Amino acid sequence: MTMIRAVALAIMLGVLVSGVAAHIVSWPGWRTATVPPFGAAVTPAEPTATTDAWPICTTMASVASDADWAQLDPDFKAGKRALGSGNWNGAIAAFELAALRDPTNADIQNYIGYAYRRLRQMGPAIGHYQKALLLNSRHRSAHEHLGEAYLVLGEPAKAQQLLAALENLCLIPCEEYDDLKRAITAYKTLAGH
Repeated sequence: MTMIRAVALAIMLGVLVSGVAAHIVSWPGWRTATVPPFGAAVTPAEPTATTDAWPICTTMASVASDADWAQLDPDFKAGKRALGSGNWNGAIAAFELAALRDPTNADIQNYIGYAYRRLRQMGPAIGHYQKALLLNSRHRSAHEHLGEAYLVLGEPAKAQQLLAALENLCLIPCEEYDDLKRAITAYKTLAGH
């Protein structure tokens, strides 16, 4: 009798989870929502500086296949290729397919967030960066990119917190720390702080 209850409970839990997933995927605004799933509403402040003048992170400059396992997933490879050519929508589509096969890959979430940020869709970008950090709290690129997204929103204090986190993560000098520090300096210079 206990086995039957356990099986029934597992079936009910599976139906509940799949129902929630189906609801989220079918919601028409899930890709362009301005509310990240793990925080408060994203309300952009009025930045006084133009974001095009900030340096783009150098860690995304080389989007060649940087991991051997990337060769095993054609969607991941296509996503990297799309990033390299500036096809942000193509990158999102390819990486989302790769994420279906590898939902615990923080790199994929970071790349999706980066593509959304380049499309100036900060809500989804921040949501994906936060998901990457939930999957891997030591993901240096996600810290850097989330900090840059906060600068776009006019929130340099949050970017500064992420820079402090990067300082603790980088035991030796790392590009992510240098890039975010450079972006914060450029933001402050352009904003007149």
